[in-house]
Amino acid sequence: MSSRRKFIKKAALGSVALSAFSACGVQASNATTAPKEAPIKTAKKPLIISTWNHGLAANQATWEALNAGKSGLTAIEKGLNISEADPKVRSVGYGGLPDREGKVTLDACIMDQNSDCGSVSFLQGIKHPISVAKKVLEETPHVMLSGQGALNFALSQGFKEENLLTPESEKAWKNWLEKSKYQPVINIENHDTISMLVIDKDGNLTGGCTTSGAAWKMHGRVGDSPIIGSGLFLDNEVGAAAATGLGEAVIRTAGSAMVVELMRQGLSPNEACKTIVERIYNKHKNHKDMPYLQVGFIAINKQGEYGGYSLRGGFNFAVCDADNGNRMEKPDFKMTWKDK
Repeated sequence: MSSRRKFIKKAALGSVALSAFSACGVQASNATTAPKEAPIKTAKKPLIISTWNHGLAANQATWEALNAGKSGLTAIEKGLNISEADPKVRSVGYGGLPDREGKVTLDACIMDQNSDCGSVSFLQGIKHPISVAKKVLEETPHVMLSGQGALNFALSQGFKEENLLTPESEKAWKNWLEKSKYQPVINIENHDTISMLVIDKDGNLTGGCTTSGAAWKMHGRVGDSPIIGSGLFLDNEVGAAAATGLGEAVIRTAGSAMVVELMRQGLSPNEACKTIVERIYNKHKNHKDMPYLQVGFIAINKQGEYGGYSLRGGFNFAVCDADNGNRMEKPDFKMTWKDK
């Protein structure tokens, strides 16, 4: 381990005054960066990192909630609610592309600094699954509720059942039915899960993940997003990680938990993400999923370092901190879509 790594490991980054929160909104940018190398990046706490372009709006809402004194759990809920309610985000919540039967089914999970977590899978008819997952954490002795049971619980908690299939998504589904070919294309709004990680001004970690899953999936399919250890994992002594992409590949490798374990062993967030992507590649290079396989990870550690890495190009993530505002970053990747 280099002397710089040792220095960063030992450094204690100071708390940020609440007045600094306004920086994220003022400096918002759509610019992307693609460094040839992947140096360790450190941001002043608090720090928010989330997947894909729709992470910008989600980051902003999360930042404002933190600024208002809300907990990390509530702040993440508010941020992810933005993507869930946006019908233009065709891979999350309301307006999400349906399964092959035309049903919009949702998965979500949330986890806090105490390793308490809540999750819902195969949930239908509820616009904000991340909010239901938060209620599972807060109001039940369980971690995960699924299907009709998750819906019954949501209704008992005051959530309103509604139709989530928008005319645009219904039209896309009917067009798909003409050939009925299941072949995910991850980077063009087929399955762009939004995952979010937060480290607050006190250095405590929170994470959340919400999705409508892979378009045209079999009815009943559940991906990695609601599974603690696959789509999301954190250890408040170490760091946090989250995934996006084809959930089956992430589940097979317990991806996010492995990223956190590698950070526990001293790897930077970027190095840990890259190592697990390499592992996924090695396990899937001869797999039937490989022609359309995409997986990306984001990660942060207790020192405020952050990073990401993906199997193929096209993945990006949104970062928000007091020093540099709210912006998109483009991580390194292993291969292009033309590579096999």
